[in-house]
Amino acid sequence: MRKAIHCLLICLNLLIFQFHLSSAEAKKVKAQPEASKCLTTEGFTETTHELVINGKSIAYKAVAGTLLLKDEKCDPKASIFFISYMKEKVTDLSQRPITFCFNGGPGSSSVWLHLGTFGPKRVALTDNGDALPPYHLIDNEFSILDDTDLVFIDPVSTGFSRAIPPESAKDYHGVEEDIKSMAEFIRIYITQYHRWESPKFIAGESYGTTRAVGLAGYLHKNYYLNINGLILVSSVLNFQSIDFNAGNDLPYLLFLPSYTATAWYHKKLPPDLQQLPLEEVLKIAREFVDNVYANALFKGDLLSKDQYQKVAREIAHLTGLSVDYVEKSQLRIDMMRYVKELLRNNRRTIGRFDSRFLGIDIDAVGEYFEYDPSMDAIFGAFTATLNHYIYNDLKWKGESHYKILTDVQPWKYGNGNQYLNVAETLRSIMTRNPYLRIFVANGCYDLATPFFATEYTFNHLGLDPSFPNRVMMTYYDAGHMMYIYRPALIKLKEDLAKFFRITLEAQEKELHTNDSISH
Repeated sequence: MRKAIHCLLICLNLLIFQFHLSSAEAKKVKAQPEASKCLTTEGFTETTHELVINGKSIAYKAVAGTLLLKDEKCDPKASIFFISYMKEKVTDLSQRPITFCFNGGPGSSSVWLHLGTFGPKRVALTDNGDALPPYHLIDNEFSILDDTDLVFIDPVSTGFSRAIPPESAKDYHGVEEDIKSMAEFIRIYITQYHRWESPKFIAGESYGTTRAVGLAGYLHKNYYLNINGLILVSSVLNFQSIDFNAGNDLPYLLFLPSYTATAWYHKKLPPDLQQLPLEEVLKIAREFVDNVYANALFKGDLLSKDQYQKVAREIAHLTGLSVDYVEKSQLRIDMMRYVKELLRNNRRTIGRFDSRFLGIDIDAVGEYFEYDPSMDAIFGAFTATLNHYIYNDLKWKGESHYKILTDVQPWKYGNGNQYLNVAETLRSIMTRNPYLRIFVANGCYDLATPFFATEYTFNHLGLDPSFPNRVMMTYYDAGHMMYIYRPALIKLKEDLAKFFRITLEAQEKELHTNDSISH
């Protein structure tokens, strides 16, 4: 299982120099004890700014800083870097929500949610989501700062966050270890900044959704700290749903509607499907998976030749692939092969994070693509603008390497031979905390965490029917980072504003109801 997950992460095509520390560099770190010393003190910078959202000016304070996690002897064990944004002149913090944000990887800093959608600044992109040099930031009129204060957290080994001493970083590279350290940071933060009575939200993207759910459970169990809402962007809660591995048929079923969306976008579907709106095409794909495809894979070798060929034709019809290719693939289309195969005759590949993007490989007959074009379209822009922003706008001092992405392998997934699955944690915490509401954002062209896999996970939570309407499921005509596509960014802002309003109004209504009953 760990090997499969590791292979999946490798497919992110992150540059090798971002992942691997040479032995010479490792010795250099050990030879500089002053590097450890500078981690053992907390530091902060504060700046003030203004932002216009929906025609209203918001004055806010930005804080870039580090908080120390300490062991039982009060010795520092980790330094966590964060950037927070607080609305100025708020007289009653108990009425002002606060949202803790992070990305995933594991091994990613919080830069994507920060400068892509939630924060007061965002990377200047084309409407389609391309980054054109020279890169720069612009005011983000679609920030959610009007609805909530924001805290962007970099997990240990990402951003400026480091273990103390640095060689103990492996102690934080695991599901439970990561959740524990992030929960400890949140507890310290809300204590120091007097936010225990504020409505609290957690927002995560990709593996960050796994972390977010685990955090909600850990915070409740260990600190009796209840979360008002979870914001899950491009979710993966059950890793069985995305792990293409022998003996696991689930991903082949759950990725197919995303293949259909991708083929529709690139006009590779047959005329009878291509002429339909995307929503109708996806409805047909879902019904095929539910009524035909799942049964076919369940039967396996019991399928007759005629049945096998019929299913192959239908898969080809819905994916833009040839019947021959589908038959030779045993009716099972691996995502990493699909991104290479769909446009092979055009000598083009498609993106994994966002299948709208096209790439060019030198080897047109290869099995897998050489790089993810949807990553290379934006990663350089986010890296450059984040570094400029921290040192110039936020006035952070120092010359440390802000690690946008870093290697945290081997990551300890736990659970023995089982797939990592925090869906049961979500069901449990939603039962224990009946006021918790969930927002889920899905990209139709996301081939990393497909929307149908998310639907499958939520459809199998087993929530008691006495808890209706607690999950807000939303969809966007973009990929994993749907917010890089301007129409999706606008819709995401509108949907989140609605989510905050509904969540807080429902909890306020419940509070008044309980007050009237008690009196």
